[in-house]
Amino acid sequence: MTRRRVLSLAAVLGLIAFALLAGEYSTFDWLTLRRQLEVERAAVRELEAEVDSLERALREFESNPAEQERVAREDFGMIRDGETLYRLVPKE
Repeated sequence: MTRRRVLSLAAVLGLIAFALLAGEYSTFDWLTLRRQLEVERAAVRELEAEVDSLERALREFESNPAEQERVAREDFGMIRDGETLYRLVPKE
């Protein structure tokens, strides 16, 4: 091999190593960012599904008087006129 050919090969290998390992945006950084992007996209999909579920529950609550009454009774302890509310308190 000639000296020129050895230097050219070293330069090419140096550029490849620089592209893989060094610089502000190395190939390894790029691969890490791609993996992180997929994780974030999955999180967004999960949140979108949760938002859809909450929107359905809200529409059900707003349009269904029976659901409104259930929530008022279970969450807020409300009763109708003439009813008696009994609260059971566990012994300590």
